[in-house]
Amino acid sequence: MTEIRLRDALTPILSKFPMVERPGWHVHFKAKLGWTVAILILFFALGNVPLFGLSPESLDLFGRWRAIFAGERFSLTALGIMPIVDASIVLQLLVGAGIIKLNLSDARDQAFYQNIQKLLVVAFSAFISLTYVVGFYLPSQAIADQLGISLEGIRFLLFIQIFIGAMLIYFMDEVVSKWGIGSGVSLFIIAGVSQQVITGLISWVSAEGGGGLAVGVIPRWIQLLWPESPFHVEGYVILEGGITFLIQHNLIALFSTIGIFFLVVYLESTRLEIPLAHSMARGARGKFPIKLLYASVLPMILVRALQASIQGFGRMFYSRGITIFGTFEGNTAVSGLMYYLDPIYSPWDWFPGLVPPDIAGWQIGLRLAVDLAFMIIGGMIFALFWINTTGMGAKDVAAQIYRSGLQIPGHRRNPAMIEQIMGGYIPKIAIMGGAILGVLAVLANMFGTLGQASGTGLLLAVSIAYRLYEDVASEQMMEMYPMMRRFFGGE
Repeated sequence: MTEIRLRDALTPILSKFPMVERPGWHVHFKAKLGWTVAILILFFALGNVPLFGLSPESLDLFGRWRAIFAGERFSLTALGIMPIVDASIVLQLLVGAGIIKLNLSDARDQAFYQNIQKLLVVAFSAFISLTYVVGFYLPSQAIADQLGISLEGIRFLLFIQIFIGAMLIYFMDEVVSKWGIGSGVSLFIIAGVSQQVITGLISWVSAEGGGGLAVGVIPRWIQLLWPESPFHVEGYVILEGGITFLIQHNLIALFSTIGIFFLVVYLESTRLEIPLAHSMARGARGKFPIKLLYASVLPMILVRALQASIQGFGRMFYSRGITIFGTFEGNTAVSGLMYYLDPIYSPWDWFPGLVPPDIAGWQIGLRLAVDLAFMIIGGMIFALFWINTTGMGAKDVAAQIYRSGLQIPGHRRNPAMIEQIMGGYIPKIAIMGGAILGVLAVLANMFGTLGQASGTGLLLAVSIAYRLYEDVASEQMMEMYPMMRRFFGGE
């Protein structure tokens, strides 16, 4: 009764929140593609608009997580998709724990869920923007003097810019989800990760602290192997350097990136198929595929977002002189609880000879074990929450199969029976997939990735690209055969 009163009280307020209307007609494939490309261009454009009034001494709070949360540091897209992800985490936990009781197969409950998510996105956008300007994005004294206002006034301007940028990303996500192909969150992730990977592969720009060597692995190895190059090294130097030399010059990262790419594509194509038969048309049979990565890679964002939030709070406390949770150098935890909760990010965090000598082996081992446990357990939990809050659970799938007039051969055509059978597969496969992805994310970080895209970022990009390919193929099929669109509930 309380939930009903709460929903009835909040719905009129939330319904007044600006939103992107869903089209009331069928949007053709070319129009969807046009909207998607336009939003992608706008996203890159906003990422090149610097924040007005920002001091060069500012710190990027989520610098190491850029590949996952998209966006560009010190720009209008500074927050990236972080508020959307945090809102999704909180809402999934509340619904999954039964604190907010919603039946997401019901249209009214689904609308209420989406409205609450909008409210949480606004709240998190304001909160994270405030966190940025309080402890990390410093106001410029020179600009304050030119405008004749205080530093607090510049802080307020920075807050407004960051908040507006976060809301623009939210609305762009809405446009892609309703008028384009896939989702804006997925589009922004794959755009950011692809940019980093391409930069790490072919960029001729000199690496910071690299002594003039290029960032990209291909031009760097041309510099190392070309006899006329000032950076040329003899073969015996490479052999003497061994695995450490290959790590330092990103060749292991190249092999790791290629390996993860093919492994994720293989996992995406691995599936268990449940046979189906039509109850009215004898001989009409089909299959319901349950992918090994049934919950997709997106729940991994939620796990990493939780880790990033923990590090963000630790860094904020440290900036205020509170060192009980650990100390930081820049944005990197170097001691205390925050060090052990900081994920393994690259070979420099664990490989002998690359780790600072003052860090003991047991400390590295404990940090690695915590990261693995966090990713595996978190991946399993969020995968389960994800399928139950996105209409992919056994109950929703059973209802969908029943409404389609299908049944599982050898069993009664009954929603409860179908749910029982699906319940024996879907949750277990989702949990298994979440655990596998957790291990892969840590392993990819351990061996490094091109452009420091991170293991989670690479997993996300490959999985999203694979599913985007499937979405495009599906859209083209629906466009060619309108009857199929009506059969699957399209416009």
